[in-house]
Amino acid sequence: MEQLKRELKEMLVTDLKLEDLDPNDIRDSEPLFGEGLGLDSLDAVEMVVLIKKRYGVQIKDMEEGRAALASINALADFILARRST
Repeated sequence: MEQLKRELKEMLVTDLKLEDLDPNDIRDSEPLFGEGLGLDSLDAVEMVVLIKKRYGVQIKDMEEGRAALASINALADFILARRST
């Protein structure tokens, strides 16, 4: 679980080109959108694609995505739950 969280943080910084952010500075429970990291809807779309490619897990709709992309903790839980089914 901790390794997955670390991978997700590195993916955010590298693939979303958040150069001014260090993966170690992202808190597991920090919101990814809005007041948290400040990601936007384009970032969400890119994350859905990255998660599908890297982890073979699909986020099917906006409601599922809103819950899954809430934080690093939520995203890691979502991926682990979908990979085991």
